[in-house]
Amino acid sequence: MRGWPEEGAGVQQSDGGFEVPTEADGMPSASAIRDALKAVLDPEIGINIVDLGLVYNVDKADGTVSLQMTLTSMGCPLTELIHQQCTMILTRLPGVEHVDVDFVFSPPWTTDMISDGAQEELRAMGFNV
Repeated sequence: MRGWPEEGAGVQQSDGGFEVPTEADGMPSASAIRDALKAVLDPEIGINIVDLGLVYNVDKADGTVSLQMTLTSMGCPLTELIHQQCTMILTRLPGVEHVDVDFVFSPPWTTDMISDGAQEELRAMGFNV
């Protein structure tokens, strides 16, 4: 059960017309940011980056969202595409003016980081996870 929002917090409309829970600073909560990032699919696997366990950390301050994330492989040729998609999705949220994406490889990504639901999807597609 959700508690009452803190004073100054509420719900705002995104540029896409959907409601986004916001905090007293006028920015979305970290959980709302993670929910929005589920619209970003790993282009090679076709599962969103959150359920794949690629998003390690989400910070926000003064209109900027900073993400620390990884990729399924160090040599991923689609790094820039993922960065652009994260920026496009998040700057449509209320209060988000800038997005910083820091790609890290420590800790290394493993299939253990994939959510249960995404593991089921991958198994249905024939992956052994």
